[in-house]
Amino acid sequence: MKAAPGGDGAFTLEHLLEGVRDGVEHAGWVLSGLQKTTSTEFEGRWAGDSTRSAYLFFHRPDLPEAVSLEAFLDESSRGLKGNVSLVVEGPDLSGIGPIPPFLSRVAGAARDTLPEGYRTPLTLRLALRDSGEEPGEASIQFRFKLPFPRTAVEAGRSAISALSSAGVTAFEQLLERPEVAELLPPVVE
Repeated sequence: MKAAPGGDGAFTLEHLLEGVRDGVEHAGWVLSGLQKTTSTEFEGRWAGDSTRSAYLFFHRPDLPEAVSLEAFLDESSRGLKGNVSLVVEGPDLSGIGPIPPFLSRVAGAARDTLPEGYRTPLTLRLALRDSGEEPGEASIQFRFKLPFPRTAVEAGRSAISALSSAGVTAFEQLLERPEVAELLPPVVE
């Protein structure tokens, strides 16, 4: 592991976790859960490796439960990596129309809103609660990701905190875009 800038120890999973948590909480989100895991028993091509991972879950009380933030952080013999994601539980598949034009609209909104110069993958997950259901009843989950570039990880905790905070602000702006706002459940007053 590389030394943490301005520090005397290695930059570890805990430093990465603290940076993400500082940045996301500074942006007004509340920690919902935290899970840490350590894996040391690998076979095959990963034999001899070990990994420590952390999953952080955040919510904002003023947003629908269908909206959350998640962070995945990983420390292995290959180094540190991680990302923060906006997760939106969308409507049933039957409510969105043909997938290619729909996905193009949502991806365009993400491309225009999320920070320039970073990879910002978009994952669309479809799930049937039971294999006997009609395909149109499939639930949809959208995951807009902001992976941390190696340069940010190497720059240390404050860089990760700043990037996490900026990413969350961009995610909030994305939620206001009509292409994404229409995916959210109606507000009940």
